Amino acid sequence: MITVYALVSEFDGTLYIGMCKDLDRRLSEHNSGRNRSTKHKRPFRVILTETHPDFIVGRIREKWLKSGEGRRYIKQYAGIV
Repeated sequence: MITVYALVSEFDGTLYIGMCKDLDRRLSEHNSGRNRSTKHKRPFRVILTETHPDFIVGRIREKWLKSGEGRRYIKQYAGIV
C-alpha cells in the first residue's frame, strides 16, 4: 500500500505533497531536517492522507494533487482557504 500525503509547514504555510510506504517514518524525516527540500520550513503537520493499492495509482494521484486544481482541492479540504 502506498500513502499519498500533503503536509503544511507551520513555519510559513507552504504545502508539500509526496508519497511513501511508511508515513510516520517519512514525517519524522521531514521534521528532523533529513529532507533537503523541506529542511528550512520545519515543522510540518499532515493535512491529507490517501491510501492507494500500488505505486502507479499513487503516483497518478500525487501528480494531480501537485497541479493547480489539486492544490486548490487540498486547501479546501484542509480549510486553509
